Amino acid sequence: MTAQTLKEKIQEDMKNAMRAGEKDKLATIRLILAALKQREVDERIILNDEQTLAVLDKMIKQRRESIAQFESAGRTDLVSKENAEIDVIKAYLPPQLSVADIEQMIDAVIKETGASSARDMGKVMGVLKPRIQGRADVGAVSNKVKERLSS
Repeated sequence: MTAQTLKEKIQEDMKNAMRAGEKDKLATIRLILAALKQREVDERIILNDEQTLAVLDKMIKQRRESIAQFESAGRTDLVSKENAEIDVIKAYLPPQLSVADIEQMIDAVIKETGASSARDMGKVMGVLKPRIQGRADVGAVSNKVKERLSS
């Protein structure tokens, strides 16, 4: 038997959520599958696991931005809905990297690329992003790289 792709696992979980009557989880999984299908149609490709992780990362980022707006508007009902969706999406991401692991990776990539100033930010992030995809918040890592290159 071949290894199951991330997309296949999500589709399998959708069927299980239907059988179990988990309406909220099912709705979120359908959103995930719709986003994956949209990207496949737009780019005329079949997504691999790395590309699927990028879509999931983007979905989490969108929900975090929505949460910030809902909190400022005092809509706690919508904040909890978005948080629940984030929890479902996160279940498909690989284990998150620790702060120490992230810092080691940043140091290694800076050394590997020969980066020395903030001008080399793009070069460092270009190498680092695929390595941390789905395993850390790319925005937060980007800020750490900027700090490291500025000092």
